[in-house]
Amino acid sequence: MVGVFRWTAMAAAVCVAMALPAGAQGRGGSNRQVVVSAAISLTEVLQQLAPIYQARTGDRVVLNLGSSNTLARQITFGAGVDLFISADEAQMNAVAAQIDPATRVDLLSNQLAIAVPDDRPRVMASARDLLDPAVRRIAIGDPAAVPAGVYARQYLQTIGIWSDLAMKMVPSGSVRLALSAVESGAADAAIVYHTDIATSAHAREALIIPAAGGPRIVYPAALVRAGKNPDGGRRMLAFLRTPDAIAVFTRAGFIAPVPPRN
Repeated sequence: MVGVFRWTAMAAAVCVAMALPAGAQGRGGSNRQVVVSAAISLTEVLQQLAPIYQARTGDRVVLNLGSSNTLARQITFGAGVDLFISADEAQMNAVAAQIDPATRVDLLSNQLAIAVPDDRPRVMASARDLLDPAVRRIAIGDPAAVPAGVYARQYLQTIGIWSDLAMKMVPSGSVRLALSAVESGAADAAIVYHTDIATSAHAREALIIPAAGGPRIVYPAALVRAGKNPDGGRRMLAFLRTPDAIAVFTRAGFIAPVPPRN
């Protein structure tokens, strides 16, 4: 099962890399384009916001969506991206040499949640319910690289049950692949973002981890030096911080502004 998930993750990474169009950063006139590489958990909200931004500015938004670690690798290898939105600070730090640090901002926050198949709905009192023998497979993003998996491991270590659950874990190449495992019935539960479950027709939320008790989840954003449309990148980033955009994010379950560190 783990091999299947890892093969799927590799295939998804290839698809994401192929999705970044060559020459997508044209300047001038109606051909202006803003290339935004963003964490896949932002898919639905950015698909809502892109046409609003386009109508206001005339810039066409090209969305390159995937796991933040995959997107960071693309940027490291010179992908012509104007704006990068990561699901964690580690992946933004990994491309520190490729971004304009003066433009880096903490855009959003989120919460972890536990998803279960909709044909096996259940309510969990705490994440310790994952220790139940009936929960045999738990899908998570790769805890060594995928932000949602890193956050999940941090949280389970904090409450002292990571080592007890390690044999049940099925690592995936992105948070959406972890959710897909629950949707298909291949996993009995998945640790994903609260906002991801809201997009699913075949998974239910068994538990949401309170923001105050869970890991501090941050989606940082910054302009990328290799981008061909820096002015468009700045306009897009400014737009994503407007009240209209924040309203779309919060309706989807994201948290803005980002809560301060404890």
